Amino acid sequence: MVSRLPLWRTLRRGSKVSTDEAASARRSTALRGSQSDVGVPTSRLAEKIGYLRAVYIFRDLTAEEIDWIAHVTPMLTCERGRVIYTPGETGEVLFILKRGRVQIYRLSAEGKKLVIATLEAGTFFGEMSVVGQGMYEAFAEALEPSLVCALSRKDLMHLLQAKPAVAFRLLEAIGERLLDAQVALEDLAFRPVPARLAALLLRLRQSHGDVIEGISHQELADTAGTLRETTTQTLDEFKAAGWIETGRRRIVIRDAAGLQGVADMTRQRPGARP
Repeated sequence: MVSRLPLWRTLRRGSKVSTDEAASARRSTALRGSQSDVGVPTSRLAEKIGYLRAVYIFRDLTAEEIDWIAHVTPMLTCERGRVIYTPGETGEVLFILKRGRVQIYRLSAEGKKLVIATLEAGTFFGEMSVVGQGMYEAFAEALEPSLVCALSRKDLMHLLQAKPAVAFRLLEAIGERLLDAQVALEDLAFRPVPARLAALLLRLRQSHGDVIEGISHQELADTAGTLRETTTQTLDEFKAAGWIETGRRRIVIRDAAGLQGVADMTRQRPGARP
């Protein structure tokens, strides 16, 4: 059974963090070159550094600075379905997603899920008011086995003071997310379900290519703001039209132009004729 205890709460208890990593984080008060943590295998540390190099906001950092981050950020493993963050968490922490996928969503009073974002490896999420990053009463849940690092407010402040370029990368990424959220809100308000699903598949195509794997009909439904049954029916219609092929957690785009035509369906704005 998957634990529903938020991972951040577990982190604060210290049950998921090695003693060496926690001690290293407490000792670090400024950016500096670091020696390997005592007791942490060299191969594991090298793997961790490799993941950090691939993170967009760290692309301007030197090898020494990446090494410092590797020493002050606990590396946490999350099984599929693990809740990493919940509304009401008070501690400020920036999670760096190294591997896997994480879904950010809100729940209505009736329990209906509204997906805000589905994050891929190489990005970040969490609560950090100093850079305008917030969860806004949202949950963060691992969609598949994932690997994350946790960067404290203190260590992030040290990093931003030493490397302003990281702050620009953070703001750039947050700006893109706000734009994506605005587009998603407009889709929910003005586009019918087929247009929303077609547009969603085309967005996924940009990052996955023509073969989209690992995403269930339920995830598509939650992101498009509709029911799973409606999503399955609509995908079947796309398949019958020859635009896609479907399999178990697998969609192959066969005719992107056909999907684009559906995605460009006239939006029904308030006051417009039906």
